[in-house]
Amino acid sequence: MESYYLDWANLLLRWLHVITAIAWIGASFYFVMLDNSLEKPEDQESLDKGVGGEQWAVHGGGFYNMQKYLLAPKKVPDHLHWSFWESYSTWLSGFALFTVSYLWNASTYLIDKSKMDWQPGAAIAVALAFFVVFWMVYDAICQIFGRRKHGDTIVGVLVALFVAFAAWLACHWFAGRAAFLLVGAMMATTMSANVFFWIIPGQRKNVKALREGKPVDPIHGQRGKQRSVHNTYFTLPVLFAMLSNHYSFTYTNQYNWIVLLLIMAGGAAIRQFFVVRHRFKLGNARNPLPYALLGIVVLGLTIVWMKPEPAPAPAPGEAVKKVSYGEVQKVLEQRCYMCHGTAMQMKNVRLDSPDQVAVHAQGIYQQAVQAKTMPLNNATGITDAERAMLGRWFEQGAKTN
Repeated sequence: MESYYLDWANLLLRWLHVITAIAWIGASFYFVMLDNSLEKPEDQESLDKGVGGEQWAVHGGGFYNMQKYLLAPKKVPDHLHWSFWESYSTWLSGFALFTVSYLWNASTYLIDKSKMDWQPGAAIAVALAFFVVFWMVYDAICQIFGRRKHGDTIVGVLVALFVAFAAWLACHWFAGRAAFLLVGAMMATTMSANVFFWIIPGQRKNVKALREGKPVDPIHGQRGKQRSVHNTYFTLPVLFAMLSNHYSFTYTNQYNWIVLLLIMAGGAAIRQFFVVRHRFKLGNARNPLPYALLGIVVLGLTIVWMKPEPAPAPAPGEAVKKVSYGEVQKVLEQRCYMCHGTAMQMKNVRLDSPDQVAVHAQGIYQQAVQAKTMPLNNATGITDAERAMLGRWFEQGAKTN
């Protein structure tokens, strides 16, 4: 019953996490677009009020006029919309999902003994340390180099190098699937920490100063802008890391950390295209198409590089050996019953009877033969020959008698 309730917790938390992530990313993308689409107001009234830029938009049958003040309106409204609960809800639901999916069963989901044979407690502690250490190093880089000459470039290069190191370390210490997710969660934690520690507190200080008639320290706005920009470039790489667990050919690759970095780099380049295109349309930036093309080229070359070798064709006249259910049963007993037998039925799948094997034959073929995601992290040591045998059994009709 424990696995049954864990599956439900996983499903509901994943659903919640996707909903809150859509809200956060949607708001982030919208404000980046808005900030890069502002034009100087043409009417004197707006200029007199201190409006630095505005955008006219049509949506849902009506017209909208979004305005951004150079500093603030003469009177700060009593009711302000604050964008932060989307970030906090996304992180909290994501951490809860990570706990249920990976930390709760660290021996199965987090640890790959062929890489690092450690106890679950140690693996969990190190995984959590990735979140804390990455944030601390990233924050230190931003504070030390962010305000220097060419600070944005220096920070970008140093953070990219640190992400590369963290990806290499995670993929050498943890199971591939968990390593990809861990790197994504590490970056997502930093995104939410930017909101919690710098963006929102800085905005609160500015609002408080304005309401009290005191001078506003521009550093809060500058720092908030810097961290918001970093967050938008983290977004597509993080989304790939979160989706990667469905595509085992990425995280099971011999050089999986390089695969992760290449796809993240491609995603960041494509995000740059969408960021700059709004300013390009106003004549304030160069054509951003090269960024999109760079991202596409990186992804394309990664696809070509990862292309598997074709399976050797059978020799002419060579008969394909028939696979009996008895042979299949031996493999299932040795490799699958641990999680899908009498004692436990992960994902409500049971494979210790012919009837249940017949019901789940398609899933066995997809998960064990095609995707090679099961057994998870290959914890039971299934061989390529056994996978191939299961494949032939399915292709021959998946008979269980």
